[in-house]
Amino acid sequence: MELYRWLPPEGVKIVLVLFLSFLIGLEREEHKADSENYTFGGVRTFPLIGLIGYAIALLSGGQLLPVTLGFAVVAGFLMLSYWHKLESVAPAGVTTEMSGLATYLVGALVYHEQYWIATTLSVAGVFLLELKTALESLTKRVPGEEILTFTKFLLLTAVILPVLPNQEFGPFQINPFRTWLVVVAVSAVSYGSYVIGRLTKGGGVVLASILGGAYSSTVTTLVLARRAAREHQPHLFSGGTLIASGMMYLRLAVLLALFNWGLFVALGPSFGILAGLAIGIGWLWSRRKDPETRKIRREYEPKNPLELRVAFTFAALFLAMLVATHWAIAHLGKTGVYSLAAIMGVVDVDPFILGMTQSNAALSLAAGGVLIAASSNNLAKGVYAFVLSDRKTGIQSLGLLTALAILGLAPLLWL
Repeated sequence: MELYRWLPPEGVKIVLVLFLSFLIGLEREEHKADSENYTFGGVRTFPLIGLIGYAIALLSGGQLLPVTLGFAVVAGFLMLSYWHKLESVAPAGVTTEMSGLATYLVGALVYHEQYWIATTLSVAGVFLLELKTALESLTKRVPGEEILTFTKFLLLTAVILPVLPNQEFGPFQINPFRTWLVVVAVSAVSYGSYVIGRLTKGGGVVLASILGGAYSSTVTTLVLARRAAREHQPHLFSGGTLIASGMMYLRLAVLLALFNWGLFVALGPSFGILAGLAIGIGWLWSRRKDPETRKIRREYEPKNPLELRVAFTFAALFLAMLVATHWAIAHLGKTGVYSLAAIMGVVDVDPFILGMTQSNAALSLAAGGVLIAASSNNLAKGVYAFVLSDRKTGIQSLGLLTALAILGLAPLLWL
């Protein structure tokens, strides 16, 4: 406050330009000291560039053309510096020259009283310059296919979603925006689990069950059952299977909270209790001694959940379930919805449950359908485990998942 009182407004701006430009120049001066080759600029050059940008903006009265011409002139001088650098050393970077152009823009932004943008630009620039080693090592650790995967996620969210109309069409009130938003939400939850799984390679069965349950508890159950057939550790794999199904309830709770708050309020507490019981009991069960006790490393890595073919397939399934749910509500009533829920639980619960969140069904009917679908899915996973794994693991998995399925129907008593 004292600075504003003693200095004229333009003086305050000049001080800010000097400070921000000096900050960038100080970082470049440190880089110059560590380098044996020619390096442009330092603690004097960068503040001068910032002052030039400010002065040109001031003299031009804020007009864009003179500021642009000044930017071109500064860029020409920096191009000469870069040319000289190329003559001195072949593998020459252009980071310092780009920093000079950013410093010029900082001066012009301060004149236009864009203080937050100017400060953010300067601080972000210094961070990027200082974190050179860490950022370059990151590019070596992140495979190219993961960059493509993230680009697909941006395609689903930032490119496709905004252009879809947010209104209902047809007798079944299909909303393209909300339909694709469901796809994005499911993909985001699966993608988060996928990324954590890639970062924690080599983890044991319990960690794989937790991450796999968030990704797809059905797929995780199938993988654990096949692995259990040759490992002879029934408690470990049956406990892991129960953990994965517990994570399914957490996953469903998140999706309900995103798309139907009323359903989340009705089922969220029950889902939290079911998830806690399944994960806790599953973890304790997995720690019981087995005939073989060697440490198991996970072999299966989930597939990329952001494949466009998978996304469009899920969207088609969701629309089919939405239409089927509307038809069942209109023509078959409660019995039809519950029968559809039980059938869909055998395959994949997400499209049906998310279809229920978008239906016009009464809250109690929708909640009942969600509970039945989840319990049906648990029972189906128990059968899958019984068929695919060894006898002991299959019996334990079927028993644990059947008990979870029965408990999952308990909230029907007070809906």
